[in-house]
Amino acid sequence: MTVLTRGAYGLPGTSLAYKTGNWRSTERPVHVHAKAPCHAACPAGEDQQAWFAKLQEGRAEEAWQVLVAANPLPGVTGRVCPHPCQNACNRKTMDGALAIHNVERWLGDEAIAQGWTHPVAEPAPDAPVVAIVGAGPAGLSAAYHALRHGLRAALYETAPEAGGLLRSAIPRTRLPRHLLDAEIGRLLSLPGIEITYRARLGRDVSVEELASDHAAVCLAPGCQQGRAWDVAGALPSDHHEGLALLREFMDHGQFPPASRIVVHGGGNTAVDLCRLMKRSGVQQVTLITASGLPGPQTAPDDVLNVVPRELDEALEEGIEIVPHATVNRLIMRGSKVIGAEVASLRKERGADGRTRRVTFEGTERVIDVDMVIPCIGELVDPEGLEPLVDRGYLRPGDTWGRLQDNLYALGDARGDRGTVAEAVGDGRRAAEAIAARLAGAEPEADDRGELTAEGLNPVYYEGAPRSTAPKLAVQQRGFDTEIEGDIGRAAALAEAQRCLSCGNCLACDNCWTFCPDNAVIKTVELATDGSHYLFDLDYCKGCGLCADECPTGYIQMQPERGP
Repeated sequence: MTVLTRGAYGLPGTSLAYKTGNWRSTERPVHVHAKAPCHAACPAGEDQQAWFAKLQEGRAEEAWQVLVAANPLPGVTGRVCPHPCQNACNRKTMDGALAIHNVERWLGDEAIAQGWTHPVAEPAPDAPVVAIVGAGPAGLSAAYHALRHGLRAALYETAPEAGGLLRSAIPRTRLPRHLLDAEIGRLLSLPGIEITYRARLGRDVSVEELASDHAAVCLAPGCQQGRAWDVAGALPSDHHEGLALLREFMDHGQFPPASRIVVHGGGNTAVDLCRLMKRSGVQQVTLITASGLPGPQTAPDDVLNVVPRELDEALEEGIEIVPHATVNRLIMRGSKVIGAEVASLRKERGADGRTRRVTFEGTERVIDVDMVIPCIGELVDPEGLEPLVDRGYLRPGDTWGRLQDNLYALGDARGDRGTVAEAVGDGRRAAEAIAARLAGAEPEADDRGELTAEGLNPVYYEGAPRSTAPKLAVQQRGFDTEIEGDIGRAAALAEAQRCLSCGNCLACDNCWTFCPDNAVIKTVELATDGSHYLFDLDYCKGCGLCADECPTGYIQMQPERGP
């Protein structure tokens, strides 16, 4: 029989003889398992608070299993994701956000080193098969999550290896290839996933054939076609598009000769290209971007869309960044560029009410250059997708990626995605939607509210400095050695202890101890999910003391709903 215990260390005497719940004010306490802000901000859908809770107990393998229930590529995303979860972390209001990316990376690497097995079972031999075009992060995620829902996955990849842009466009200094091979290899070895290489859409396979032979089709082809670019009609004879140039370097290890370059763009590809060209011997590297640099004067949605630590490292390495600017004119000698006129941008509201960036007249200045490289994004290669491409992209009608009943679009090809974590999240959501549709249901979204820092009681948390990972000095950085190092087990476990467990029960006993009316009771059997504690509304007066003293905001006062 479950034993219930009330708070207070002296016997309450006759207080339990008088039910005082009818004195209650207009509110009563309830348990609300709200989203932690890191979880709400994560494009991949990770519940960081949940896997940090396992780490707090020293259960690293279980923490990894919770993590990969959402994201099967933690060793990758722990290195290349911009980690909006860290920007959202409530701990930053105290002594610094958790180093989530360092711990995520450590868990991913530890799983490979220890041989931890993915928490998925082999689907039934006759399970429905999902066809997935593209084995980049979105396609790999869709295949993995299809298995989690009891489906089989058939991947079709144009290249001779899986990975997409993870392999072809992210420098080894950010993503070592042995790690990438190990993480992808473990996924592709799972029973229920098959992959066909050198299968080109429109030549070797067609969307129509895949749709007729499979339960659903996920399109994750990535964006392989550069945007057209010129400046007032001028285009140098030695024009190079940024992503194509980066891929060429990844394959051959060389850049075209140049001493002064301008890169025009504002994403990770642009910053990676700047840094690699600087290391290859280019004397002057300037990044011209319409976005702003992080700081109090820059709105959050206007900040350069780059992994923050990568931006810091670029500045350390001598990359000049000109924010809120554009290339206004190319100065040519024959067909060769010898200069770029750069002008500042300002925001201006048009007659339609929309805000646009326009050139700020009078701010023009000329930079001597011998190469201007646009990094302004890519479009979907329309081969084999002609009826589905809309203004350069596949544009699904909902967050699940639906294009048609059994056709889904994932990753960069959607046109509103730009990070690996977003691609991973797309794969997860598409698999959930496909599994729900095959079961005759609709997928369920997690619509829980988010718990912000104002809902916490920070006096119950001890201060603790954020753990940091080692990093190569600027003069030691090359083309192959990873710049940021491993945080290590001890630091990862220490970082877990800094987690505030936002929106989750800590089993701290505050509500049970502080209730002046003994209206909080608990079971002797410990249950850290909060079911350990119960509210006896016959005695609760709605004073709110339990909610005030709850460190994590798990107890909230809500309007009275009657007896």
